Amino acid sequence: MTIDIADDEPLVEKMVLAGFNSVFIGVETPDEKSLAECNKKQNANRDLTESVKKIQRSGLEVMGGFIIGFDSDTPSIFQRQIDFIQKSGIVTAMVGLLQAPPGTRLYQRLKAEGRLMNSFTGNNTDFSLNFIPKMDPERLIKGYRQILDTIYSPREYYQRIKTFLQVYKPPRTKPGKVQSHQIKAFFRSVWFLGIREKGKKHYWRLFIYYLMKSPPKFARFILLAVYGYHFRKVAITQTW
Repeated sequence: MTIDIADDEPLVEKMVLAGFNSVFIGVETPDEKSLAECNKKQNANRDLTESVKKIQRSGLEVMGGFIIGFDSDTPSIFQRQIDFIQKSGIVTAMVGLLQAPPGTRLYQRLKAEGRLMNSFTGNNTDFSLNFIPKMDPERLIKGYRQILDTIYSPREYYQRIKTFLQVYKPPRTKPGKVQSHQIKAFFRSVWFLGIREKGKKHYWRLFIYYLMKSPPKFARFILLAVYGYHFRKVAITQTW
């Protein structure tokens, strides 16, 4: 969905009542010039962080898509993206490099400017570029690695979970019957995240807090913690 769903409170309320628990939003970038470049009019001239938190307070998790490599991007964009992702509490932050798919207006513009390269993988997370960026390509790739290394490190990732759950209001639903596979998955998560993995101190800190202080959010914490385990594996594969 688009970020302006935050302006439609009745729609968000009905989505929660219907059983939705998350939405994917193309946030793209906190930079106004880059938003204009990609024609994200609904994202411009608004407090993006507050819009995200408004949706979270309504009972929906916001999963966000982010892009690096716009012509307007300067080397400061890497830390700005990190800061925005952390501050907004977007736990599932999917960050990719800008690509120019054939047939798009971006592709046509870059072709006219003589900036296209032959390769196009269709994967914006494999560190490949199919055009010549305005920023030095090596600096762009290095900055992209910096974002992934930071946002999916245990400390920053668990901090985002905390930031999200501070404003998130779980919908009131009757607890379902606990299944055997759920119990098994829970203990496996404790083994991998609380015993084997590096950064386990961050896991236990939030584990104890939500178990004691906010049981309704505890299950959500466990789910997001497990997501983080897989995200880190993907990020490591991409980086190395």
